[in-house]
Amino acid sequence: MVRHYLVKGRVQGVGFRWFVHREAGALGLKGWVRNTEDGHVEVVAAGESEELADLSTALHKGSRGSRVDQVIEHPLDDAEGESLGPFQIEGAW
Repeated sequence: MVRHYLVKGRVQGVGFRWFVHREAGALGLKGWVRNTEDGHVEVVAAGESEELADLSTALHKGSRGSRVDQVIEHPLDDAEGESLGPFQIEGAW
């Protein structure tokens, strides 16, 4: 299964991408997380439904210092997960 998440709130400049990276990695998910130009965080993750549900729970909770106002979740076609590698942070130095 492949899911796209858009997380809105105070989620940039508070370690949110690193939090997502740690959570997704611990769950064995493939995919990526990145900041968007409009102040949100975007996540694409592939894995089993149970692990994706756990990630969704973590995204709603957020990291320390963050404030999650909304998580918009969309299913993606399974074929989109075929090119995903180990979970990574995009745009990080």
